[in-house]
Amino acid sequence: MKFSTSSILDKTARAFAGAFVFFAASSLSLADVTADIIPLPAEIRFSVPEARLPITGDFSVALAGINDIRLRSAITRLYSALSIRTGIVFTQTSIVSSVARDSALIINVHAPAPAIPALGEDETYTLAITPEQAVLRAPTTTGALRGLQTIIQLIRQDAGGFSLPAVTINDRPRFPWRGLMIDVSRHWHDTGDIRRVIDGMELVKLNVLHLHLTDDQGFRIESKTHPELHMLGSDGLYFTQDQIRGIIDYATARAIRVVPEFDMPGHATSWGISHPELLSGSPGTTYTIEQRWGVFDPTMDPSNPALHELLSDFLGEMAALFPDPFMHIGGDENNGRQWNASERIQKFIAENNLKDNHGLHSWFNTRLAEILARNNKTLVGWDEILHSGLPQNAVVHSWRGAKGVAEAAAAGHRVILSHGYYIDLNQPASDHYGVDPLPAGDALAPDRRELVLGGEATMWSEWVSPETIDSRIWPRTAAIAERLWSPRAARDVFDMYRRLAIVSLRLDEAGMMHEKNRSSLLRRLAGDAFAPASPEVLALRVFSDACEPVKQYARGRLQLKSRLNPLGGFVDATVPDSASARDFNNNVSAYLETRKTDPEKAPALADALRGQLAEWHQAAQSVSTRLAERSPRLKDVAKFANGVLYAIEQTENALLVLEKVPSEEMPSADAKATRDQQLAAVDKAVAPNTVAVEFPALKGIKQLITAAAQNTASP
Repeated sequence: MKFSTSSILDKTARAFAGAFVFFAASSLSLADVTADIIPLPAEIRFSVPEARLPITGDFSVALAGINDIRLRSAITRLYSALSIRTGIVFTQTSIVSSVARDSALIINVHAPAPAIPALGEDETYTLAITPEQAVLRAPTTTGALRGLQTIIQLIRQDAGGFSLPAVTINDRPRFPWRGLMIDVSRHWHDTGDIRRVIDGMELVKLNVLHLHLTDDQGFRIESKTHPELHMLGSDGLYFTQDQIRGIIDYATARAIRVVPEFDMPGHATSWGISHPELLSGSPGTTYTIEQRWGVFDPTMDPSNPALHELLSDFLGEMAALFPDPFMHIGGDENNGRQWNASERIQKFIAENNLKDNHGLHSWFNTRLAEILARNNKTLVGWDEILHSGLPQNAVVHSWRGAKGVAEAAAAGHRVILSHGYYIDLNQPASDHYGVDPLPAGDALAPDRRELVLGGEATMWSEWVSPETIDSRIWPRTAAIAERLWSPRAARDVFDMYRRLAIVSLRLDEAGMMHEKNRSSLLRRLAGDAFAPASPEVLALRVFSDACEPVKQYARGRLQLKSRLNPLGGFVDATVPDSASARDFNNNVSAYLETRKTDPEKAPALADALRGQLAEWHQAAQSVSTRLAERSPRLKDVAKFANGVLYAIEQTENALLVLEKVPSEEMPSADAKATRDQQLAAVDKAVAPNTVAVEFPALKGIKQLITAAAQNTASP
């Protein structure tokens, strides 16, 4: 897009001509550049390494284009981020001028963004930094907000101070819908938690906050038309409408949309506490807030006209509260048991030629779409809403993956993807990074690809509290943000992890608690017998860094599936993506390869592996003895630590075997049997127990044990 600039902007831009080596994110040739930001820009050009713009106390900002309140607020946040990062006292000068030759940063925005953030609005920007000046240009305020977050991530430091690298960036998002869903029903998260999440979203350019507000475990929003809903269905924990307005204003200032979700017809227990007659159970059934997790029977009764009257009132009220044109109605996981058992519902199905429960669900979705349409809202729902009569403008939110995306798009519906982005399942960032709403080689017709709007990370809150939610969202969600913003070809996992470690620091500076709260959890687990900086507490940190929470839904099989289960145990102090275990596994692969290709270098790699094993050995031993003896909450952790000690000892023995002359022969039958016994014993030793953690270095450990068995082959 072309737009006019002042002469000083043109002069600054011309200074870049011929001075840079081009790098596009689509090429991902990062060997000679240091793009230490997430998400990667669409195009980025770096100058020579020493070219930089110093950041000093007189760093000033000039507005060469429009001057609106969102932009001024964003500049204030920029100065705050600069101060936190550098410790410098800034004069915080903002000049409104078309020509500001002495300003460090010129922002040229040509038009204000929509008053309410909108799907598909222009988020593009360009950024040109020379040793003399930085120029940020954008068609609208939203693009400038995105560019300011890039500037925050570009800040570098060395012995000479702080600076911005000389660089030019031409950036735009790949997908217009880049979201994060927060479930506040199963575990409550207040306005402070939500605002903190929004701050993190702004840094990594996510633009949709999806609030899951009702479920079996709680009705979390004030209704003035039907106050009994939140008064009886919330256990006192809910957002007032004023608080919701505050959240929306906070998000709007950062060009982030807020989409509410009210789950129906299933996941409806909290509705039935005040209105049991509207659910499908037998007459006289009473309901209480569900404490457990899972799929439960209580379901709305679409055959009851009173239900539609209440929903018309309630959804109309919510439509007036939430300005975004999209409203999510859930629509998932209706097991149909109450519908099957209800004579009145089965009669309704027959009288209306709906055939079966699926037909009734489709009919209900159509009625909901009509209510929303009367209130100028577009229906969004999970995969289960897809049926032949669904209004064409409805958006399908797919938790089923590529098949769900393809089916929705083929039917002409817009679709967003969450399959593969379920961050509550504790999978590593690399798994999420490899999931693409539009992967290369997809079978969609070109006109159907345009219907794929993007995706959302989903933070279901069965196993998160306000103290732990940050460590389950960050920093992994930044990798999802990159997948949704950056070109498809941005797929270098190694470099993603390098940059993820850096953006984790920036998220900490922005107020995220993913590191701070872990320290508090570990100190509490250690107990009052040990000082926070004691060797024992430090050992507990090393051990927790080497462990990960169990994946998928395994925790529910190992611990109580209930809100009554207090979160804050050892599993909650671990992270889903252990950097030390990942490094160990990578080093094992490098060591085994080097033994074949460059044996002289193998001993050094073996020593590095021994060093890592020794550190873990010392930490696990401290947990299983000193800490467990005096810290009641670590008794069960000690059992797991003893299993880790056994696995480490077997690995150390394997390394000793591998130092012998390599053998190219296959292992003998006896060696194979011994290997299989060792692998089974190690698996058993570190099998997850009630602590609900796993030891991800097991992958590398088993590789070493297997290689050692190869090394003991009989001639």
